[in-house]
Amino acid sequence: MSRAINAQVGLAQARRLVRDDVPMSVTGLDHLVLTVDDIDATVAFYRTALGMREIAFGAGRRALAFGDQKINLHPRAAPITPHARRPTPGSADLCLLTDVPITRVVQHLQAAGVPVEEGPVRRTGATSALLSVYVRDPDGNLVEISNAPARAGAHPG
Repeated sequence: MSRAINAQVGLAQARRLVRDDVPMSVTGLDHLVLTVDDIDATVAFYRTALGMREIAFGAGRRALAFGDQKINLHPRAAPITPHARRPTPGSADLCLLTDVPITRVVQHLQAAGVPVEEGPVRRTGATSALLSVYVRDPDGNLVEISNAPARAGAHPG
């Protein structure tokens, strides 16, 4: 049903239709999980390149926090149960939002030694147009870093 709705109407209208037809709805994202080869290398990358905070929780588990969300890290050698059917490092494609102008993001990434794979390019996000750059984390996950200039009142430069 959702494919047909999205093909025929806009995203906002599709959201209203789903809300009216389904007794429950998802309202946000609390966390996601990345399976990684080297948790230390992953933490170092996301802290240095993206300014995330490392947090510890549970019995020695580690995560990366940003805004009101977090990325839990599972080691490939011992993924936490339950887990994805095929937990695989390098299989994620993430889009992260920033209010920092993209030219400053690129400068920061260059200073941190992180190559930009693509961008800046214009993309379409969940709620607005985006200006994005793409990088790869240590496992090869594609990380899109974006801002929404029109929504945030920011400018691309």
